[in-house]
Amino acid sequence: MSFIENTLEDWEKLVKKQLKTENIYEILSKDNLENITVKPYYQNNSETKILPKVEESTHLVAEYQDGLEEQAFAFLLNENVENLEEKAIFINNQDLAEHILTVESNRYFSLIDVFTDDKAAEIDEHLAGELLSKTFERQIGVDVSLHQNAGASIIQQLAFALAKSKELTEKFGSEILEKLVFRFAIGSNYFFEIAKIRAFKYLFNQLSKEFKKDLIPYIFAETSFRNKAKNDADNNLIRSTLELASAMIAGADAVFSNDYKFDDSSELSKEISFKQQIVLAYESIINVFEDASSGSYFVEDITRQFAERSWKLFLEIEEKGGYLESLKSGEIQKMIFQQALKEQSWVEEGKIKLIGANLYPKLEAKKTANELYNVDEIKKVRLAEMFE
Repeated sequence: MSFIENTLEDWEKLVKKQLKTENIYEILSKDNLENITVKPYYQNNSETKILPKVEESTHLVAEYQDGLEEQAFAFLLNENVENLEEKAIFINNQDLAEHILTVESNRYFSLIDVFTDDKAAEIDEHLAGELLSKTFERQIGVDVSLHQNAGASIIQQLAFALAKSKELTEKFGSEILEKLVFRFAIGSNYFFEIAKIRAFKYLFNQLSKEFKKDLIPYIFAETSFRNKAKNDADNNLIRSTLELASAMIAGADAVFSNDYKFDDSSELSKEISFKQQIVLAYESIINVFEDASSGSYFVEDITRQFAERSWKLFLEIEEKGGYLESLKSGEIQKMIFQQALKEQSWVEEGKIKLIGANLYPKLEAKKTANELYNVDEIKKVRLAEMFE
């Protein structure tokens, strides 16, 4: 039996016939905030590569609660908890990092970022020295979740993560690259967020090769606050489930779900938030794959575009003196501010749809974008705050 081999031109002719137009790309193409090219269909791209992760299986991280010890292997801690054994512990508090009582059977990871993200930008060398003296598996956090929640683009988030890594190598030497945990917030653009994590694996590996290493980044991914609404907890739960799926499919080493009822948190809502991860992992087993989307022509193509454009922005930041100098000059804040305003305008215009906020709204807009954002400050702003 033989099969007819169709070319891209053959498919285009068929689509033109079906849509009854010669201008198919204008009809099928859609704008995006990242300004990358998204095609309506793709040809086979044989240049695929499995992007590994550090952990064999993605850690499902719970905020510590009494009674979860038997259900959770990994915990996010803000204060000391005794009697935890054979757990992965993610330390989220500077004071805890300095005073935690470690147990030999546990594994410890610090999420503490040593950068100050304002115009008095610096690396807290005392804090960094304290963290590096600990017998944790990884001692320093590189946090770009703040940037995502402040409205930074994916390209900006990736470039900032690289630029912060470069600053750390200049201060502490290239060995620091093996001691980092990268903290990303995952938004609602499902395939783009998969490509974001994949692109960072390419980028960090490339950066490490500049220092004669061949490293895989350790990625801690959490659900975003950016697209959540105070008065719409049920939709928050759906959004965070998709965000967790993106992170697991992309090959994050650990995932954490922030409380979907962030404005009215309870022990039950925290437990439900964690158990989203259990349902995804146990029902679909997506936490065990290294790189489930490898070979998807669409995901591979947008991964490449994110990697190329982020590397370019990273080099531009380096030419201006690096991440800290760009913070001191206000350049980083300005970039995020402009991107955040653009995203907020898309919400106002209905290009980005938030059910309960601008689609089937429960409330009218109460605040303007200028009331929400400040060009001199990197701060978390939820898109729905305009309507609350």
